Amino acid sequence: MPLAQQPDQFRLTSGSAGPSGPAELASSGSPRKTSKVKRWDISWGVRRLVSVNVVAEPSYTESGALLLDGNRLRDLTVGRLRARIEAAGSPPICLATVLVGDDAPSRVYVKMKHRKATEAGIISRGVELPNSATQQEVEQAVVELVADSNVHGILVQLPLPDHLDAEPVLAMLPPEKDVDGLTDRSIGRLVRGLPGHAPCTPLGVMRLIDSYGIATSGQRAVVVGRSTLVGLPQMLLLSRRGADATTTLAHSRTRDLMSVCREADIIVAAAGQAGMITAKHVRPGATVIDVGISRSEDGIVGDVLFDEVQAIAGAITPMPGGTGPMTIACLLENTLAAADMAGVSC
Repeated sequence: MPLAQQPDQFRLTSGSAGPSGPAELASSGSPRKTSKVKRWDISWGVRRLVSVNVVAEPSYTESGALLLDGNRLRDLTVGRLRARIEAAGSPPICLATVLVGDDAPSRVYVKMKHRKATEAGIISRGVELPNSATQQEVEQAVVELVADSNVHGILVQLPLPDHLDAEPVLAMLPPEKDVDGLTDRSIGRLVRGLPGHAPCTPLGVMRLIDSYGIATSGQRAVVVGRSTLVGLPQMLLLSRRGADATTTLAHSRTRDLMSVCREADIIVAAAGQAGMITAKHVRPGATVIDVGISRSEDGIVGDVLFDEVQAIAGAITPMPGGTGPMTIACLLENTLAAADMAGVSC
């Protein structure tokens, strides 16, 4: 859908000032009402519908680093979302998922998303297709959900089976229902600073940073990993107005990565290379956030060697239990935001 044809709440007028600027202004300087549907907050994907501060009861690692507990923050966020929905009279807010095939981890992830949606008071609808589903069948399933006004957010669980192309499937999602924030249009809107849903994992990192009182303004941040799923949007969110970090996007081919990381106040490791961030990469007191996930004989491991890094870091996420739970929390937050922008009183 061309930008000119998109619903009014997903557009910035020519008079808009950008990510932190005002919407279209009348001559009096007050916002001009142009639609009955609520307009997006202009600050991209960071308008908090619920505020959660966990600094009051912090936990620490054995070496004294602040533990950025994603499980705890997720559960607090789910509780706040439920309270908000109940206070609004429990309007029907619906998240739909599309799961294709029998990939075991995907089934676990989708089951957890549905469970947490229910805990938050959000209706969840699951569409499951067999591994033999054709491209047309998968795309048709998404089209039907898009056309359903009772569905406010849609998530297509990735990866799809090898014989399917995910890009045309994701392209079926309009920005207003793309609560995972992963389509070309959603990423493009993030790059341009336009309103929409931020990708859930990078947004979850921002929620951890904010809720634990980690300063970002004027700080040096290094994001290791350049994927469009995490690394690139993470850099953009850290650099945006309001976060104001001076952010470097590094990757596996960055020359002297250790020296680059040692200049950082905040390191976000998202390269998917087990144990690549060691204590030698971290300056004393830095915040280290592990997004990478790898599977080994010992189970799930991250990009950060937790045991040695926690001895020098000022704050650190566990793996698992750090950024993963916050991905789900932000998926639910984006779903509530989608319903809110669709005119649901919540």
